Amino acid sequence: MKHKKSARKYAASGKLKQAIQARHKHQKLKKQIERRKGSRKSDGKFQSSDQRPTHGDEEEEEEEESTMHKGKNAKNAVEFDGSSDEGGLGGGDDVSDESEASDDEDGSFASVDDLEDEDDGATHLVQLSKLAEKDPEFYKYLQENDKELLEFNLDEKMDGISDDDMEVGIPSGDEDEDEGTPTLTLEILRGWQKAILEHRSLRALRKLLVAFRAASYTNDEEANVAWIINNSTVFDKVVTTALKYTPLVLDHHIPYRKLQNGRYKPPLQSPKQQTLTRLVSTFFMSILRLLSQITDPQLLVTCLVESANLVPYIVGNRRVVKAYLKTCLGLWSSPNIDTKDEMETEDQDDSGSDKVRISAFLCIRKVALGSDESLLEMVLKGTYTTFLRNCKSTSVHSLPAINLMKNTGADIYSINLATSYQHAFGYIRQLAVTLRNTLKAKPASSKESEKSGQGKSKKSSGEPYKQVYNWQFVHAVDFWSQLLSRNCESDSESELRPLIYPLVQVTLGVVKLVPTVRYYPLHLHLISSLLDLSRHTHTYIPLPPYLLAILTSLVSITKPKPSTLKPLDLEVIIRVPTSYLKTRVLLDNIIDEVIYLLSEWGAGVQNSIAFPELIVPVLVSLKRCIKITKQSGHRGKGSGSGGDERPTKAIKTLIERLEEGREWVQERRKHVGFAPNDRSQVDKWQNAVKVGETPVGKYAAVLKKTRERNRKLLEKARRGEEEYLRQ
Repeated sequence: MKHKKSARKYAASGKLKQAIQARHKHQKLKKQIERRKGSRKSDGKFQSSDQRPTHGDEEEEEEEESTMHKGKNAKNAVEFDGSSDEGGLGGGDDVSDESEASDDEDGSFASVDDLEDEDDGATHLVQLSKLAEKDPEFYKYLQENDKELLEFNLDEKMDGISDDDMEVGIPSGDEDEDEGTPTLTLEILRGWQKAILEHRSLRALRKLLVAFRAASYTNDEEANVAWIINNSTVFDKVVTTALKYTPLVLDHHIPYRKLQNGRYKPPLQSPKQQTLTRLVSTFFMSILRLLSQITDPQLLVTCLVESANLVPYIVGNRRVVKAYLKTCLGLWSSPNIDTKDEMETEDQDDSGSDKVRISAFLCIRKVALGSDESLLEMVLKGTYTTFLRNCKSTSVHSLPAINLMKNTGADIYSINLATSYQHAFGYIRQLAVTLRNTLKAKPASSKESEKSGQGKSKKSSGEPYKQVYNWQFVHAVDFWSQLLSRNCESDSESELRPLIYPLVQVTLGVVKLVPTVRYYPLHLHLISSLLDLSRHTHTYIPLPPYLLAILTSLVSITKPKPSTLKPLDLEVIIRVPTSYLKTRVLLDNIIDEVIYLLSEWGAGVQNSIAFPELIVPVLVSLKRCIKITKQSGHRGKGSGSGGDERPTKAIKTLIERLEEGREWVQERRKHVGFAPNDRSQVDKWQNAVKVGETPVGKYAAVLKKTRERNRKLLEKARRGEEEYLRQ
């Protein structure tokens, strides 16, 4: 029989002989591996592939079909369930399970080796089938010379690998018995790295993740691990290698689908996907244990950032997702994780202390970006409840972390406005219900409070208003104000815009609840939140009456007491201490804050064509305050008998700037040629006005700079005082 020219040329080149020799070498290696598995079987540690139950001809046909269509979605794929995991660190079944079996790495990871063997066999079958189609004569030639090569059986799964480097340092069953638990070295780790980079080897990945599990249980002497890690360099190398290399291997074997705006869909379901998902779930449990133990900020950031790349592979296992989300929320809300050394420097800002919190936020956001809407709802609920739980008290140390949670939480709620609307509506309604219950509650008498023995309790202390007059309520209002400001500023038809009115009504109701000097700082916090909401959403909110009421009340105090107390930091207090009541320090602080907020409000409406009419009642009230100030008889610091008083001077300056703004608008609108009912022309005129160039806008900018400078000086003094106290 004559052979095709290409077949004869292939045989003459010596490549055929090399292929036959490689096949014989493969058979020899296969026999060695079978002998090793037989020895492991006799020791009772490993289960050979011959002992695995067979499932009949139907499963063999399905397995062959899945290997022939590698990379496509299997028709008869079984939906993954996290509870089907039989070994490992729980496989997503129990977050707090610390009693893992000694054969975790063999139960959860053993099937990964078979996946790699199936890949090799499937590739071999595909190549043979293509050879029969492209060159039938050469196929017949192989039938005559090497029938074993063509009679390759996919069911005969080999457990070895042709890459000798990957087997370096991997102990066999006999070595484990004779020498005990082996010690992991950098040489062994480099062998796994080489196999992963060159071959994307699943078996090398399994060995690496087993070593990572051993690293996560380093501090647990009773844990049964496969490796001993007694070197900090090896520990860091194992952790970083496992976190950085695992996404490479998974993306090669079961890539997930990337959508627009950072969204994603999990990998297509297949037998390989199910096995590798269980592998990743077990890996995540080790990551969670490691995150709960390490304190190094840099290592925490590395674990969080790299674990976010693996989130698409575990979204199907809800127990693992919940445990991961709980851990990330805890780190996101933890104040000052890595600021021990940074507090010693004066000029260094707080951005360095936010590395861990920002990394945790990115992990939370990665979970929320999944295609499953239930994941987003889980994240939204956990984010808001965690935020409220960690803002019960506010100080100069915790305020930066709370502000970061507000900003990042608003970003998470901006992912899907339709879903966020449902949650925001429910939580704002809770604020309204709390306010309603407070208004309905009757203060208990002092006798009842004494009889109950719970005078400090909110419900029985005769002060039901404290249910809303607390830091949680203030921060909640500010959070929703930031969210609405961010999403309604540029989109006039935003889905969250209907929530502006109920939030404003609830906030103003709280401001009017207890109009006393002691709670003026709380009122200013709430008004400041509404001021930002009004400016960004272009919604008019009648705030001047509430600010002018505070101002009138303060200037009416006759002969305030002089005091040497330090100025109050209004950013971290909502209730005035008793020692500050009716003191000049308190009056100066709150009056300055009121003047600043009035200037901010004036700058926000300076671009309105109706500005001259809007400020008429404001000017009347401010002039009345000047008369009251002169009658009260209290003077500012450093002023003599004929000197001007500080409140009067500040109010006069504000009146002058408002009048300048009124004249500025009147001069510009003299030349307009449209009527007030022409809304499109009015909007065009107002949009053309640059607030920074207006008289009130310039005045507000100067006050803001002064405010920031005073804040930095106060922060510097605080840090110097802390350093002095340490010494």
